[in-house]
Amino acid sequence: MKQLTKAEEDIMQILWHLEKANVKDIIKEFPAPKPAYNTVSTMVRILENKGFVDYEKEGKGHIYFPKVKQQDYSNQSINKLVDNYFQGSFKSMVSFFVKKNDISLNEMESILKEINKKE
Repeated sequence: MKQLTKAEEDIMQILWHLEKANVKDIIKEFPAPKPAYNTVSTMVRILENKGFVDYEKEGKGHIYFPKVKQQDYSNQSINKLVDNYFQGSFKSMVSFFVKKNDISLNEMESILKEINKKE
């Protein structure tokens, strides 16, 4: 699976939320200042070429929808982060975030409960 740019990911977040949308609907979801119609249209076509988005014809336009599930993309992104910055070690990643982000005891207990659920 290819990696997305920040702009592409912003559009995918909107499509994952809306499930189906035309370009105008996507633009409505952006905070001000809104991107130009042509910019969003071009980005959606790029996402289509990358295999992230498909469309259905509706009248003269298109209704776009995600082909890639948000969870699948998230998993791939996290794994890439771990591989590239933590030598493939989730333990190193968690240790880094614990040291840098003042995680409270309650948050650590919550994380451990989630880990124990998987076992």
